[in-house]
Amino acid sequence: MLMNKTPLSILILTFFLVGAGSATALCIKNEKANLRNGPSTKHEKLWQVFQYMPFKLLTTKGDWKQVEDLDGDSYWVHAQLTTQKYKCAAIKNNKTNLRTGPGTEHPMVKWAPVDKYFSMKILKIENNWVHVEDAAGDKAWIYRPLVWIQ
Repeated sequence: MLMNKTPLSILILTFFLVGAGSATALCIKNEKANLRNGPSTKHEKLWQVFQYMPFKLLTTKGDWKQVEDLDGDSYWVHAQLTTQKYKCAAIKNNKTNLRTGPGTEHPMVKWAPVDKYFSMKILKIENNWVHVEDAAGDKAWIYRPLVWIQ
């Protein structure tokens, strides 16, 4: 009898592990989006984020999506404010340098450094460097470990 239960337990564990690693990534597509503590405009606004802020999708309820940010905090955002058409990144720490090319030999862009949660659209990843574009259309390169990509 135990042999019949073991394969089912392994199957359930495998399904959980595979499912846990395949979280859907979302980006904010609008200029701004309000993040709330529940799935409606009647719920408290906790944070306002800007275009290209990345999130992991946790669940959907009607026209609302529950999302997780780079700190592991969860919020609700209206589904129409999000997209899966491109990848986005958010800065992990304050005073992060952005460069004109993929490497420390390239100078910093004029608008760097930037602080935690600064969000950008990913244009491409080359080796361990990420080419990004902010909401104003300014482009730069950032070292991959310094950003949270979704």
